[in-house]
Amino acid sequence: MSKLAAQDKFLDLSDYGRPFGKFLANQLKNTRFTPIHVTLLFGLSGLIAIYSILQNHYFLASFFIILKSGIDAADGELARIKNTPSYTGRYLDSVFDLILNFLFLMTICYVSQSSFWITLLAFICIQLQGTLYNYYYVILRNKSIGGDTTSKIFEYKSPKALPGESQKSVDILFQIYTIVYGTFDKVIHTLDKEAYKVKTFPHWFMTFLSIYGLGFQLLIIAVMLPLNLIEYIIPFFIVYSLFIFALIGIRKTVFKV
Repeated sequence: MSKLAAQDKFLDLSDYGRPFGKFLANQLKNTRFTPIHVTLLFGLSGLIAIYSILQNHYFLASFFIILKSGIDAADGELARIKNTPSYTGRYLDSVFDLILNFLFLMTICYVSQSSFWITLLAFICIQLQGTLYNYYYVILRNKSIGGDTTSKIFEYKSPKALPGESQKSVDILFQIYTIVYGTFDKVIHTLDKEAYKVKTFPHWFMTFLSIYGLGFQLLIIAVMLPLNLIEYIIPFFIVYSLFIFALIGIRKTVFKV
């Protein structure tokens, strides 16, 4: 099952890892590997990238950052191929992404000798960017006929565990997810409370929005590192956040409810 119905699919600039993710998932479909194992694998790839940055091996770091994006696409693909969707995997994936984002930036902060507080601001900016992308994307997915609805527009309570997963695990991961993402979700929902009422978003808007997808954010880092622009990465993502207001303004002006 695709995340979106055919008529709602758009060019997602952050989803360049999807072809590799599908390839990897197909290689694992008849094995004992589960989507959770794949999620752990992309976490490992992210940690190797972080170690490479610390060692000033920027080309190697870029390789593992891109690889992380490809593996990140594979866990969901494997879940769809094996027909084993789970909230455990969905929340674990999101929590791992946030932890790795934080570690990426703090590693860049250390190597480039940047300010901790400026780096923390950049981390907040990156999370708000990603939250805006996910907010509109999940709205589109939930309104797309036949689309994936594992992710909800508003995450207010722990969902009922799906077959094959523990309710206790779902509850624990939901609480962790709420703690680490809750504030970012509230900020974006406050900035655009009515977005969920829109019937759909056009392809061009979603493609523009995808510059805030995690994959595209990581691609920017992967390009800047080997160009020896590491000291510019943190300020870049702060300035990059200005598009948040532009995108919300477009939504409110052009796609009225």
